[in-house]
Amino acid sequence: MGRLVLRRLLATVPVLLLVTAGVFTLIHLTPGDPIDVMMSESADATVKENLRRELGMDQPIYIQYAAWMARLLRGDLGHSIRNREPVIENVGKRIRPSLQLAGLAMAISLIIATPIGILSAARRNTSVDRVGTSFALFGICMPNFLLALLLIFFFGVKLRWLPISGYTDPLEEPWLGLRSLVLPAITLGLALAAVVTRTLRSSMLEALSEDYVRTARAKGLSEWKVIRGHVLKNALIPVVTVLGLQLGTLIGGAVITEYVFALPGVGRLVVDAVFARDYPLVQGVVLLIAVGFIVSNLLVDLLYGWIDPRIRYR
Repeated sequence: MGRLVLRRLLATVPVLLLVTAGVFTLIHLTPGDPIDVMMSESADATVKENLRRELGMDQPIYIQYAAWMARLLRGDLGHSIRNREPVIENVGKRIRPSLQLAGLAMAISLIIATPIGILSAARRNTSVDRVGTSFALFGICMPNFLLALLLIFFFGVKLRWLPISGYTDPLEEPWLGLRSLVLPAITLGLALAAVVTRTLRSSMLEALSEDYVRTARAKGLSEWKVIRGHVLKNALIPVVTVLGLQLGTLIGGAVITEYVFALPGVGRLVVDAVFARDYPLVQGVVLLIAVGFIVSNLLVDLLYGWIDPRIRYR
């Protein structure tokens, strides 16, 4: 297991280099000048040039990239152009809401998808299966922003059960914080639940056709004992793969949901930084999101070995 972790960590080095180089190049090719965004067009040209020189933006792009990488190797992600605060502090303020939203959305998706996926596979081609597959199709086809607006209308405006915008930290005010995250978490969780339901159903149907399942049934085990003891664990590997990929997406990619519900998360931060041409902040956020994907995939690899001992022994 230690060798696996070491190999995965070494493999992340070229990935991070490609991510940093790609993001750095693309953000600098984006039309617009951050100096013009920060200052009015009527500002003195000398003042603009001095600020550009102070920020190191008067250098060629490859020199700027080398300077940024040198700071990165020292653990310095740079300072935001807009507020001059360290990038790590800007991200630190926004990462907690995104992590809390991702965790709650993941929990909601598993609570919904696990029983539906199992029942759909166990009752294949019945009304239960048709309801489950219809739910999965609905969840995949429904746009996040439309589902968010429907939830706001029914639960926030009509019933007035839950707040429609804003954020309260659950670590400070547990009840108010949980209520502020319920609607956005349901918005993200239903879409993820649909994907997990389809994946779990397909994986279980494949496992149910294996020889060891027929042997277990021949021994006189009930259908639910066969599913719980033999089928479910063997069907989890594709589900774990999907969850690992979706975790990184939930942390950094819930931009629309964060905007609709006015959540101060990482996704909203990076979009605001792009509009402001805040190069260091965009680069820092994308790098941290890439690290999040790498960590989630490493956890998935470790879970493979726990779920299937054959993988661990190989």
